Amino acid sequence: MEYRPFGQTGLQVSAIGFGCWEMGGGYGSIEESEVIKAIHRALDLGINCFDTAEGYGKGRSEELLSKALGNRRKDVIVVTKFGVAYDDRPKGRDSRRSTAHAAIDRSLKALNTDYVDVYLVHWPDRTTPFDETMRALEELVQQGKVRHVGLSNFTLDEIKTCMSMRRVEVLQYSCNLFDRRMPRWIFPYAEENGIGVMTYGSLAYGLLTGAFTEETTFEEGDWRRTGGWDMSLRLFMPEVFKRNVQAVNELKPIAERLGKKLPHLALNWTHSNPGVSVSLVGARRASEVEDNMGAVGWQLGDDVRAEIDQVFAEYEIDTAPNKWVERVD
Repeated sequence: MEYRPFGQTGLQVSAIGFGCWEMGGGYGSIEESEVIKAIHRALDLGINCFDTAEGYGKGRSEELLSKALGNRRKDVIVVTKFGVAYDDRPKGRDSRRSTAHAAIDRSLKALNTDYVDVYLVHWPDRTTPFDETMRALEELVQQGKVRHVGLSNFTLDEIKTCMSMRRVEVLQYSCNLFDRRMPRWIFPYAEENGIGVMTYGSLAYGLLTGAFTEETTFEEGDWRRTGGWDMSLRLFMPEVFKRNVQAVNELKPIAERLGKKLPHLALNWTHSNPGVSVSLVGARRASEVEDNMGAVGWQLGDDVRAEIDQVFAEYEIDTAPNKWVERVD
């Protein structure tokens, strides 16, 4: 496993992290015992970063992660988030001081721990002054419940505003071969300011596993069934899904010539972006975790990068649309 500095937190984080979103539901059915085995295998392979959130199944993901980690919690970096999935708030977002304090206590209970390594604001709550939120995060640090704090899915201007109030130590964003907005908009600022960066959706929510066909359909309860949400660039909408699958099929021979599988190529591309600390990948089985290890220990050459870019150009896929799209919870 490769390890990198997690910004200026003083932590060393594995290049590949374990994303726990699907453990909370929303990705179709999962087998709890298999997920626990996957987490155990991740630990054995040196993955030390586990990313969850209160909003993933209203604590279900946190509880399952705690069950899997057991007495190995002290050996890992646990990241969780708050601020979404509140039915009585605009867009479901709430980053008020009172909510931050109540949410961390719920998360600590669900995770069966007395602190989290990194606590993020999941999505910007623009109805609450950012200085109130940042003050609340600092209070949680002073109380010892949180070691480091950060933001997820904030615009660059919003990050700068928050930075003027309290240092932002970690950022989290979607980034993959289909979505390259953040390497253009956010990552340079993070690198310049020593902020750790986590990427989610690193395999384009399963698209870059190469497992889908043009006829693939998704289970009831799987968010991809309706095309995907805005921050994912709606990669699964019927009018673009078939085209996207065709482009993915063109990428497979590139990976094979390198002696790699497509997910290895896609993951390597993501975590090789300057400034990226860790790329998150979900897994339902231990075998998937093992397979992801093929993404580390080597580097993409410029000629291969150009060949990848040519595929996206051929299919006229705009990987960095000049707009900020948001999830509406």
